[in-house]
Parts: sequence; structure tokens; C-alpha cells
Amino acid sequence: MTVAARPVIGVLCCNETLGRPVQTVATRFVAPLARFSDSTVMLVPAVRDAVDITVLATLLDGVLLTGSRSNVAPERYGGAILPTGQQIDHERDEVALALAGRMIEAGKPVFGICRGLQEINVLFGGTLSTDSCRGRHHRGSWDGCFDTLFGHRHDVELNDGGLLASATGRRRMSVNSVHEQGIDRLGSGLSVEAVAADDGLIEAIRAQPCGAEVLAVQWHPEWDVDHSPESRAFFAVVGHSLRAAADAR
Repeated sequence: MTVAARPVIGVLCCNETLGRPVQTVATRFVAPLARFSDSTVMLVPAVRDAVDITVLATLLDGVLLTGSRSNVAPERYGGAILPTGQQIDHERDEVALALAGRMIEAGKPVFGICRGLQEINVLFGGTLSTDSCRGRHHRGSWDGCFDTLFGHRHDVELNDGGLLASATGRRRMSVNSVHEQGIDRLGSGLSVEAVAADDGLIEAIRAQPCGAEVLAVQWHPEWDVDHSPESRAFFAVVGHSLRAAADAR
């Protein structure tokens, strides 16, 4: 009996300096894609000269734009200079936006988590804001305890009839909140899948511009996936969309 090959999903890395420049991606983004999306993961370096976007878009069945310590550079969406202390990763911006755009054009699914949601919104012509998140959506320090940082939570309301509401069976749920930027103006063609229950900030978005799924959440489903059926449901949606893309090859 022939066993079908698992679909291949690209996962964006980030540029960081740990004594020397390195490519990084937290294992927690990778592991759920194998366990709950039944996919093979290919890490994509955020190095513009090391990535052939056309080749990658041919090889991959989908892509996940991960969360990151860095924020999308404001010149990408005509925004104000970021507050002191917030990091920028220009090469991550370039690779992520170019690859996501090419994948969407090819009718292949694109997913985003935290920074990834912000990148997708910018790709669709939207804007971001820091003011809407200050003091409410990011508490703690990147250099402190991650359990404390990711322990900050709030409720979100899911759009009735939306993909996430259908997948999770929920209309309201608690999510973690670890982001310094948020959506200001929603990108053209994107629909809202969830908003923060307390302040209405957009927390999840979706589109199907070329037939394949484009879905992103502002929270981190990978963080508590072992203990959260709702988080596992997100990765199940990823897996379903990847298999549909692979079958369409």
C-alpha cells in the first residue's frame, strides 16, 4: 500500500543575534505542524539573498508566518516610527511579504500567527498601530519569564459563521496576548474572524483571494496546544488546507 506523502509547509525564521547573527524559530511553532497538521516542515531563512521566492512557492504546499520579537517596519505601511525598544527585522519583512504574496497568487494557503497576522494585513494594504496595544496586549519582557509573558490572557469573540467559530465550536474563548502592534486599518479583501472582547481589536483575519485559505490569528495557538482544543483546531485547519493544496498539484 502506498502511503501518501505529507504536505510541505514553509515556516519563516527570524534574524537574531546570539553572539553572532543567527536564524531562529521557536520549536513550538514547528512541532504542532507535524503532530496536528500532519505536515513536513521546511524552515525558510529570513535572508533575501538565500531565498528564491519562485522556487520556494513551487516546492511548498503552504507557508506559516510565525510570531517574532520583532515588528513589521513602519515604512511598509506608512506608519509612525516605532517606540524605543521595539525591534525591526527588515529582511524578515521582505522575505515574508514576497513569499506570502507569491503563494497566494499560486492558490496556496498562507497562515499567520501574531507577527504573521500583521504581515498579512500589510500585504493586503492594511496598516498597523502600536497605540492600540500599549499596556493591554503585551505585558512583561522578552528577556523575562516566558510563562509570565504568555500567561497574559483576554477573551476574544469569534465571528458567527466564520471558519474559526466552526472549527472550534466556540463563539467566545480565552487567548494569550503577546503583541506590541495590532491592526489599525484592515487590509482590502480581508474579513474579520475574531475581535478582542474588551476593546474590539481585530484578533483574527481570513481571505480566499485565489481559492486557497489565508488565515491568521493575533494570539499564539502554538503556546498551549497540548492543553487547548481550540489551539489544536487551528492546526487542524492548517492541515486540511495543506492537504487540499497538495492534492491540487
